[in-house]
Amino acid sequence: MRKAINKAVFPVAGMGTRFLPATKANPKEMLPIVDKPLIQYAAEEAVRAGIKELIFVTSSSKRAIEDHFDKNYELETELEKKGKHELLRIVQEVVPPDVTCVYVRQPEALGLGHAVLCAGPVVGDDPFAVILADDLINCNGNHVLGQMISVFNDRGCSILGVEEVPPEDTDKYGIVDPEESHGRITHVRNIVEKPAPADARSNLAVVGRYILTPAIFAHLENIPRGAGGEIQLTDAIERLLQDEQVLAYRFEGKRYDCGNKLGYLQATVELALEHPELREAFLEYLETEFGSAKKLRAIND
Repeated sequence: MRKAINKAVFPVAGMGTRFLPATKANPKEMLPIVDKPLIQYAAEEAVRAGIKELIFVTSSSKRAIEDHFDKNYELETELEKKGKHELLRIVQEVVPPDVTCVYVRQPEALGLGHAVLCAGPVVGDDPFAVILADDLINCNGNHVLGQMISVFNDRGCSILGVEEVPPEDTDKYGIVDPEESHGRITHVRNIVEKPAPADARSNLAVVGRYILTPAIFAHLENIPRGAGGEIQLTDAIERLLQDEQVLAYRFEGKRYDCGNKLGYLQATVELALEHPELREAFLEYLETEFGSAKKLRAIND
């Protein structure tokens, strides 16, 4: 009987240098998009997909993430005392009671593959998901991980969340060498980490969502260090392809690359325009202040 996907790994040990000085003392995953930190969007996506165990691969500077998902008795007592029941509900529902959070330290910054390997003792012999909080994907309820789990339940193999990127940007991503496609599903022949545009076999880029079989751990343990002296998850997937089928899935939804400032600002504006409490007032503000392109250019100058 095929095992269900009940565990998700969140690699959150990175230093977030592109957002300094904001990330000097605050994890980049705790940067807010409107009123929730990035890591909460990622965790909510996992929970809605049926994940019951959230495994955070952290570093010594990421205690704020642990605190965010922990119970805060003092805050809850104060909110209850003041009759702020809606805020109390929001705080208490950050993690549902049937979901467990586990924290694993990544002792050295040796890349995404190493972060996933650190989670191995907790994952064990189960298939699992990997979610990168930097990639916030807005799907209007049809969450990407849920889409991918549906494919896994049907196919039973590793799946990579992919999207088409501009051909000139292939050197920023792991790029799939595709075989035949069936709708949103593409069979993967190979995967290459950050190929030059002239060398890329496609513009299908892997972006922040994976479902992996436990066979990946043996490859992560044995591959040599790759680009940047790091253990690259892409290199391990390349070896996994020699033993198992791997699929690429073109997900439904809009991705915001919140690992860079422009993508972060785009996500903030567009999700604010969907926020039930803010939408109308924020839209009115934008139309008033920036409704004219000429006026916007004048402000920027």
